[in-house]
Amino acid sequence: MQIHHDKHHAAYVTNLNKALESAPGLAGKAINEILADLSAVPENVRQAVINNGGGHYNHTMFWEIMGPKGGGAPKGELAKAIDAAFSSYEGLREKMNNAGLTRFGSGWAWLVSDKEGKLQVLSTANQDCPLSSGNKPIMGIDVWEHAYYLKYQNRRGDYLSAWWNVVNWDEVAGRYARLK
Repeated sequence: MQIHHDKHHAAYVTNLNKALESAPGLAGKAINEILADLSAVPENVRQAVINNGGGHYNHTMFWEIMGPKGGGAPKGELAKAIDAAFSSYEGLREKMNNAGLTRFGSGWAWLVSDKEGKLQVLSTANQDCPLSSGNKPIMGIDVWEHAYYLKYQNRRGDYLSAWWNVVNWDEVAGRYARLK
């Protein structure tokens, strides 16, 4: 994960900043605002912003929702919402793992709050961010090979199964609470 953070994520930040140099109208805007309104991004840098801005936003969330004392199951309001939407925590895990396993190539599996405020699981390609389609991300699992290849080689399913042992449910619950 150190290489993932120090090399891959750092490159997204560097390349995003470079792309934004030619878009002074976006200076001072938070990345979530930019990704939520891609029509305001000049066409000549839009794809660079999608790729690198999404990479930065997605990875920032990824680091924040993991921790060495993670795992277990969600509690409180988040647990109730997960039970209502997916029947159980195991139902959520199954849907998220399936979204990650069936993502062809690189991308993400997401737990989002959709436009109506309902919890949904979805998958995005590459560094596309749910914000750009009007969804609010609560939790995302990176399923790019760089996220797991050094430890799990091509065993994405093993990586997904193990990933649940590091989820920082307090952070995920905080994200959910801020959306309400």
